[in-house]
Amino acid sequence: MAEPKSDLLADLGGEPPKPAATPKAAARALPRAETPAEAGYTAADIEVLEGLEPVRRRPGMYIGGTDEKALHHLFAEVIDNAMDEAVAGHATFIAVDVGSDGSVTVTDNGRGIPVDPHPKFPGKSALEVIMTTLHSGGKFDGKVYETSGGLHGVGVSVVNALSERLDIEVARNQKLYRQSFSRGHPQGALEEVGPVHNRRGTKVRFLPDAMIFGAEARLKPARLFQMARSKAYLFSGVEIRWTCPAELLAGAENVPDKTTLHFPGGLKDYLATSLTGRELAAEIFAGHHKRAGGHGAVEWAIAWADDGEDGFCRSYCNTIPTPEGGTHEQGLRVALLRALKGYADLTNVKRASILTGDDVMAGAAVMLSAFIREPEFQGQTKERLATAEAARIVEAAVKDAFDHWLAASPQQANRLLEFVIARGEDRLRRRAEKDVARKSATRKLRLPGKLADCSQAGSKGSELFIVEGDSAGGSAKQARDRATQAVLPLRGKILNVASAGADKLAQNQQLSDLLLALGCGTRARYAESDLRYERVIVMTDADVDGAHIASLLMTYFFRELPELIRHGHLFLAVPPLYRISHGGVTVYARDDADKDRIVAKRFKGKKVEIGRFKGLGEMMPAQLRETTMAPDKRTLLRVEIAEDGREGTRDAVERLMGSKPEARFRFIQENAAFASELVDI
Repeated sequence: MAEPKSDLLADLGGEPPKPAATPKAAARALPRAETPAEAGYTAADIEVLEGLEPVRRRPGMYIGGTDEKALHHLFAEVIDNAMDEAVAGHATFIAVDVGSDGSVTVTDNGRGIPVDPHPKFPGKSALEVIMTTLHSGGKFDGKVYETSGGLHGVGVSVVNALSERLDIEVARNQKLYRQSFSRGHPQGALEEVGPVHNRRGTKVRFLPDAMIFGAEARLKPARLFQMARSKAYLFSGVEIRWTCPAELLAGAENVPDKTTLHFPGGLKDYLATSLTGRELAAEIFAGHHKRAGGHGAVEWAIAWADDGEDGFCRSYCNTIPTPEGGTHEQGLRVALLRALKGYADLTNVKRASILTGDDVMAGAAVMLSAFIREPEFQGQTKERLATAEAARIVEAAVKDAFDHWLAASPQQANRLLEFVIARGEDRLRRRAEKDVARKSATRKLRLPGKLADCSQAGSKGSELFIVEGDSAGGSAKQARDRATQAVLPLRGKILNVASAGADKLAQNQQLSDLLLALGCGTRARYAESDLRYERVIVMTDADVDGAHIASLLMTYFFRELPELIRHGHLFLAVPPLYRISHGGVTVYARDDADKDRIVAKRFKGKKVEIGRFKGLGEMMPAQLRETTMAPDKRTLLRVEIAEDGREGTRDAVERLMGSKPEARFRFIQENAAFASELVDI
């Protein structure tokens, strides 16, 4: 039997067999008559939109929509062109005049738009081509403008298309030229008005089209003023002259009818004004840098507000606002993080290893302005910068300057580093609390295994005793009132949260168990209503080790749950150190001084038996209940934050419990005389 030919024959130069035509295939091959729908769709139905008609048909493709934001984008496009002249060094002032009829006029003293005939469009001036043709302009090849905001060549032509009327005047070579447009169409040829002296530049007056934006749409003076002022801050070499009729300013706060905006300090001036009255973790870090031998310049001003309020990041590229950020912001974030971590390595602050870019930017108030050649934006409205080189330019400029700033101001640098580390620790703490909340949600209420909880459902009248070690915990569990008193044993000395990083805090099982037992959250997420006990009582041995453990616990509560202290929930138990017996009488003494007083006053001249408790675990449950836990017989010390305020207390805690041993050594030296007096007593 002959084998069928393989398709391999085709590869070798032969022809593969042709498949037999099926009835369906044959039917498809036959010509068929056009349907009525197909017959009605011809070349005549294909529209070709010419000139600026696409803009009027689909304005959203060019300015993002027809809402208030898009309406004010028209002003942005016009003033951006004037700013490009200023940044290029050809203009020193820009005038913004708001008209009573809803129009806006923007004037600059730059070179003026060219008015000579365009070589590719016979019979049209370069000005008319720019105003009526998409993708036309002088910013494509970088020869006319080293950096500019308008790159697509559609900005001012879009404004022209979406304006009921636009009038433009150009003063060049001591001659004045004028041309008017309506909805993108010239209302006549370019007119040479006559000679002018002491004037040059471009003047554009436009009135937004109510057919596009709605009859009630109006440019808002307050928003226009804010946009104009931001331009003056972004380029210290320009002066912006603002004028607006007083009758349009009703309800607009802090908007003058006439003023001149000029800020020699640039972004630093703006940031200082914005942060007036706010507490800062460090002085404003500001600077500017221009690349030597290449294009690209960066200006920045950064401050970290230490008042709990949110920060902000306002970035610009070639004076164009980029509210969605982009590569220049990424470069800034990397520069700040690397510089701070480098400084932490030099000063041996190991807690900084947890830091991320988000920690550095949290609470930061940032003004960033980058100037680069031919930037790439996402979208016509240029809300996000996408140029990869911008990240490298910003990172290199800011990193070097920030390194020097940190090294030159160690006091400022240390404060800032502690501030940023606190943000990182707070981030890890929130993550740990989310994990706890997730576990609790999946298991209803998961409590630590060593917690002996009370049977009472509500928090009123209930108490949590935090005790040292399993032995003391066993005695306390037998001595307690099971209805209202809960006991949580801790294993030895807890973590010193004042010197440990947030990563260690998050991983510490004892503190995690304690927080889970309390149920109220920490710091800003503390919820008084979620606290499971009315009193939280630290009960440790009446010796030096016990006092140390109590100090560590109080440090934890002060750092992580200060509101619990302020609401009067934290107490220290006062267990006895000595048992004094004579005949059938037993008395307990808190310390050596109390023992001597009791013996001298109550058992004077009598032979007494004195026993010293090595710890709570050695006490019989009945003794522990009688001396330390029974509400009618015990002594409790309520813990309060000192009257000098949280700042003074925080400094003292940081000094005595923090990560710097030299601070504790100085404290000992400063208070040595006081300690000697105590010994003498």
